[in-house]
Amino acid sequence: MTKKTENNTVSMDQLKEMAERLTLVDGEKDNAEEQRMAALEKAFENTESLSHAEAISVLTSLSGADAEKSTEESLLIKSMFDELKEHDAGDQNPDELDEAIEGEDGETSANIEADAEDDAEEDSEDESKDAIPDSTAQLDIDGDAHMWIRDLDLHYGSAQAIYNVSIPFQRNAVTALIGPSGCGKSTLLRCLNRMNDLIPICKIDGSIELDGEEIMGRGADLVTIRRRVGMVFQKPNPFPKSIYDNVGYGVRLHYTPSRRELDRIVEQSLKRAAIWEEVNDRLHELGTSLSGGQQQRLCIARTIAVEPEVILMDEPCSALDPIATAKIEELILELKKHFTVVIVTHSMSQAQRVSDYTGFMYLGRLIEFDKTAKIFGDPKEELTARYVSGRFG
Repeated sequence: MTKKTENNTVSMDQLKEMAERLTLVDGEKDNAEEQRMAALEKAFENTESLSHAEAISVLTSLSGADAEKSTEESLLIKSMFDELKEHDAGDQNPDELDEAIEGEDGETSANIEADAEDDAEEDSEDESKDAIPDSTAQLDIDGDAHMWIRDLDLHYGSAQAIYNVSIPFQRNAVTALIGPSGCGKSTLLRCLNRMNDLIPICKIDGSIELDGEEIMGRGADLVTIRRRVGMVFQKPNPFPKSIYDNVGYGVRLHYTPSRRELDRIVEQSLKRAAIWEEVNDRLHELGTSLSGGQQQRLCIARTIAVEPEVILMDEPCSALDPIATAKIEELILELKKHFTVVIVTHSMSQAQRVSDYTGFMYLGRLIEFDKTAKIFGDPKEELTARYVSGRFG
């Protein structure tokens, strides 16, 4: 029989039962899931219980062990915590938890982030030390804000993924967004150039300003916005064209340069992306023939060729080796002299090396925002301190 726990906590016996049920939702437990289970058991062998929010993070991490976060897994996590709350509130027999979960159908969810956040929102209403803070309103920066997000809420259908987030992005500075998987970092990043508009069920409330100009209005020119706010993705995605045409593609779309002018732009962009010396004698070879790190720098060159004001980077080094990562980080420090940079990263050391400001996100909320040295050296929130020190996430 599962141990009864204090409200708003999950005993390790309960967590193990939930984890076992989660790994079997697709009918079998594969090797990756078994290894993740063993690692989790070792990590928490001296722990008696976890808060609901921490347990959600553990289960969300486990659900991605097989590289497939399915809707069924998302639903099961939600239903297990729904029933656990009912058990805590009504002194329900813990054995009934198994029967309730096995018979639960629930509504289809589009995004595993929102499932975790639904539970975290309810948890935050409980007066306990593990309650999740609301999005912070302490948003001081030293210089001029190039972009502003104000009071942003985002829903996928009926499921909320971002909760009342406001954040400034200082001009010619690097701002890093950190937090565990599924916390809404990339979702927030995509709002900055309205890429979430491509998702039919995505609904956004709030304001986003670029140089004081509101970009969320219906009449906003999305082509112009996406030229002014460029994007570099997690996985390098060069076009199946020559190196030269990769860089010149966007320039031709937005302008009508002469051949001499296009040559100048391509060369300048490749130099600013620190790749010119490696490719100047093979500009007409396919961009896809380059190494992973070179491809990512080619994508950065393609982005800066159209002269954006802001560059968004969604985990740009996650697929690269340490040497390629170091080159991208050196490039980011150089780029901030000319552009405003916003980067999403899971690497705490990378955030410390390249960013001036850091925002810590958790379950759709901006928990803390401050100068990077402050976030990693003396954070105000206990939740931030636990994350940056590696105690969860």
